[in-house]
Amino acid sequence: MAKKFERLEPHHHRFIGEQHIFFTASAAAGGRVNLSPRSTDMLRILSDNQVVYLDRTGSGNETAAHVRADGRLTIMFCAVAGPPLILRLYGRGRVVHRHSAEFAALLKEHFGDRTPLGARQMMLLDFDLVQTSCGYGVPLFEYQDERPQMDAWAAAKGVDGVEAYWRANNQTSLDGLASGLFETPPAGG
Repeated sequence: MAKKFERLEPHHHRFIGEQHIFFTASAAAGGRVNLSPRSTDMLRILSDNQVVYLDRTGSGNETAAHVRADGRLTIMFCAVAGPPLILRLYGRGRVVHRHSAEFAALLKEHFGDRTPLGARQMMLLDFDLVQTSCGYGVPLFEYQDERPQMDAWAAAKGVDGVEAYWRANNQTSLDGLASGLFETPPAGG
């Protein structure tokens, strides 16, 4: 049932564009595996072998810590409406620091030059394997809308409150790995 591709094909682009949720999976050697749901409104396809998403504040910062330590990252989409399908992107991720020139360029070109309050970084995935599978076991759901709580939480905290939250909760992973959130971006990056 599974099919493998070296890059996204046109029908994969269409499938991703129809989804409202994706999941990221990451791990570092000897540590816990992290799996996180994310809204596709913050995801952009940059090429047939590269995607980026604007990473908003979470209870932790596991993906950034794992990518920094190990690099492996998988993104999965699954159809919860329409024909069944699961699509995974396997590759190497990297953090695009919030105060870097690369972040500013990606923000301008792909996100309308708008940073939602609480956006802490971008995660960029270079992938060399696209795998699809049947998705027959995925239940059917009906999309209603995006949840307003993330924006409301960030607005209530304000810029300083969000940064204080990051400092208290987003600098290390559950296993003590540094997320690099407050490091100076690399030169030219």
